[in-house]
Amino acid sequence: MSQTAQSQEIMLFQKWSFKDVAVKDIGLQRYLNLTPMVTPHSMGRHEHQRFRKSRVNIVERLINGLMRSGKNAGKKAKATNFVKEAFDIINIKTSKNPIDVLVMAIENCAPCEDTTRISYGGVVYHLSVDVAPQRRIDLAIRHITEGARQASINTPKSIQECLSDELVLASNKDIKSAGFAKRNEIERIAQSSR
Repeated sequence: MSQTAQSQEIMLFQKWSFKDVAVKDIGLQRYLNLTPMVTPHSMGRHEHQRFRKSRVNIVERLINGLMRSGKNAGKKAKATNFVKEAFDIINIKTSKNPIDVLVMAIENCAPCEDTTRISYGGVVYHLSVDVAPQRRIDLAIRHITEGARQASINTPKSIQECLSDELVLASNKDIKSAGFAKRNEIERIAQSSR
């Protein structure tokens, strides 16, 4: 590869390449966006159109997931720095591309089955249903970020370290990962209500 072609490649945070990252889960391929960008910030252009968030880069969706109500609400620059530092920690621990680790973690934490409430003649019972791909990604990101946030409370570990641990554990299908444990719990409940 020539020097100019290499310098023109768009890399996340000017460090991580999107080139060799692939989504193995066929159901999630259309909804897990890996468009190369330097800084994942779309200025909320997806906000007012239905299903438009599937066009938002997956790293930005992780950043947006960290900005829940409370301490980091609305602080996107701070959340971006959290993710940037967590990616550095992931690379040091695993020697892998952190974007690839993130994609594997989301694939492993995305539940395929869930339950819905059906009321029939005044009686409410739960029925097992398949989960839409967009919702699978939403749930995976929510469980990963909530797990990292809960792990960082009342411990000396920072949110960056907890997020990197959560992503690495989830990408390895480790039950210590809050996101992977939540997926197993959801699918177990759905299986019992078939």
